[in-house]
Amino acid sequence: MTARVYLDWNATALLRPAAREAACAAMDVCGNPSSVHGEGRAARRLMEDARGHVAALVNADPRNVIFTSGGTEANALALAPGVGRDRLLVSAIEHPSVLSGGRFAAEDVEKAAVAPDGTVDLVALEQRLEMLARQDCRAMVSVMAANNETGVIQPVRETAEIVHRHGGLLHVDAVQAAGRMPLDITALGADLMTLSAHKLGSLKGAGALIKRDEGIHIESLIRGGGQERGARAGTENVAAIAAFGAAAEAAKADLTAGVLHMIGLRDRLETLLCDISPEAVIFGANADRLPNTTLVAVPGGKAETLVIAFDLEGIAVSSGSACSSGKVAPSHVLAAMGIASELARGAIRISLGATTTETDIDRLLQVWQKLAQSLSIGEKRGQDSSRFAA
Repeated sequence: MTARVYLDWNATALLRPAAREAACAAMDVCGNPSSVHGEGRAARRLMEDARGHVAALVNADPRNVIFTSGGTEANALALAPGVGRDRLLVSAIEHPSVLSGGRFAAEDVEKAAVAPDGTVDLVALEQRLEMLARQDCRAMVSVMAANNETGVIQPVRETAEIVHRHGGLLHVDAVQAAGRMPLDITALGADLMTLSAHKLGSLKGAGALIKRDEGIHIESLIRGGGQERGARAGTENVAAIAAFGAAAEAAKADLTAGVLHMIGLRDRLETLLCDISPEAVIFGANADRLPNTTLVAVPGGKAETLVIAFDLEGIAVSSGSACSSGKVAPSHVLAAMGIASELARGAIRISLGATTTETDIDRLLQVWQKLAQSLSIGEKRGQDSSRFAA
C-alpha cells in the first residue's frame, strides 16, 4: 500500500521529534508551576526555558512572552481597546480570529484594502490613518506577517513606520511565518506578535502573544489568577509549553536550510504543475511568498471535489484555511485580492514542510496528471471544463 503524502503543513505541521521528547519529559514533572516547592520549581524551569526559546525565535525579551492556548486566543488577547488604540484596522486578508475584531466593538473595526498581489495597500492605509488622526483617533492596526492561504509576505516594516507615524500600535499575526522566514519583532517594528505552537511542529493547544516593549499594556482576557505575570489566568499547560519551546529552538536552528529545501521543492512543483495545466493560476506569484506555500486554481474547478479526489489517492491538501473547513464559500482572501468567485472556488492550497521530499512532489504531480486526464485539468482546452473539480 502506498504511503500517504502530507502536504497541508499550513493547517498543522508534523510533530518534531524534539517537541515530542520535551512533552513526554514534561509530563513526568508533576508540579504546578505556581507552587514554590521543588516539584513546582521544576515545572517552572521547564516553562521559563521554553519562554526563552520562543522569545529567541523572534528576537524578543523572554519577559514579554505571554503563553496562551493558541494563536486565536493570543489574537483575542492582543486586540483590545486601550492606550493608543481607539479604533482597529485589520487587513482584509487576515485570519478569521483577527477579522472578528477581538474585544473591539463592531462599529470600531475597519478593513484595510489589499492590492491585487495580496499585499496590504500602504497608500490607502496611510490615508485612512491620517483621517483618523485628524479626528484625534489613534488606531491599532493588525497585519499578518504572511498569509495562511497564499503565502504572500506582508510589508510589515513599512506598515509599522506608517502606523507609528500616526501614533498607533501594530499587531502582527506571525502564526504562518514563524519557522518559515526570519522574524525579528524589534527590526520589524511590531508592537505585538502572535505565534502558534502547532504550526512550528509542536503540540496543538499552545501559543504566545509577544510584546516588543514591556511597557505595552495588555488587559487580561482570562481573569482569576496571577499566572503569566497577571496577563493570562489559569494553570499553564506545561507539557505543551515545553514542547513549544523545543519546536521553536529547532525551527530557529534549521531555518536557513529549511527555507532553501522548501523553495526548491515549491518551484519544481509549480513549474511542472503548470506544464500539465498551462491555464493554472498561482495566486500571489508576483509577490514575495513563504517558501512552502502554493495556492493554485484552474478555471471551472471546484476545490472541495479535488481535495476529496487527492485524499482518495492518499494525498492531503486543503481548500484554504483549516479554520474554515466545512465551508464551501469562496476564500475571503482571494475576494479581497479581486479574484473572480468562479476562479476562487477552484483554489487548493499545497503547503510543504521540513520532511517533504521530491518523492512526495512527484506523487502529487502523478495524481494531478491522472486527474488532468479524467477531470480535464489542462486537457481538452476550449471544451466545457465544468467537470473539473479544482
